[in-house]
Amino acid sequence: MSDALRLLIADDHPMFRAALRHALGEVLPGAGIVEVASQSALEAAVAGGEAFDLAMLDLMMPGAMGFSSLVFARGQRPELPVVIISSNEHPRTIRRAQQFGASGFVPKSAPASVLGEAVTAVLAGKVWFPPLQAERDEGDAQLADRLAQLTPQQLRVLMRLADGLLNKQIAYELSLAENTVKIHVTAILRKLGCHSRTQAAVLVKGLSLEEESGGLHDQGNALR
Repeated sequence: MSDALRLLIADDHPMFRAALRHALGEVLPGAGIVEVASQSALEAAVAGGEAFDLAMLDLMMPGAMGFSSLVFARGQRPELPVVIISSNEHPRTIRRAQQFGASGFVPKSAPASVLGEAVTAVLAGKVWFPPLQAERDEGDAQLADRLAQLTPQQLRVLMRLADGLLNKQIAYELSLAENTVKIHVTAILRKLGCHSRTQAAVLVKGLSLEEESGGLHDQGNALR
């Protein structure tokens, strides 16, 4: 079965992508793997129509804002299971990944056997998360529900809006007419219940990650 599988890896570290590709090759020999290294490349890959069976996302790619890559992937392809691969192992980060729609979460410090267990479970239609110590957050649940109302294109516009881009800058970056961006912004504000662009930007900041001291970017032992 694995020779028919198509996997998407989204991570900006080439060495970690290589390690992840090797580990996945042990679990799913023959599976096809596509790699991307930024939020914009992820958007293009997910929106491109290729029938991926599983996406594996880092939360800290260029252009991403916290859980924005996860929210976009789930909004564009709700049938595509997503496993977060992150060096941020904070219990609330894991819980929030679950609330924003991930099917699994594997710390980058985990051995390859754990990755294999998680991937096998998710491909079988299950979920896989480390033991959780953080409680469900109703604010995150409400934010996820509000963002779920947006179309994939509106999510793209919202993320650029949150970065402080003007309509003409968003139009240029997304190859849209400026009037189309204005229409999207109006719809976004209405759906999110916001009265201004600033209010919408503050709302998106809720996707940001908590900082965790000690070893967040240490991937030296990952997937060994």
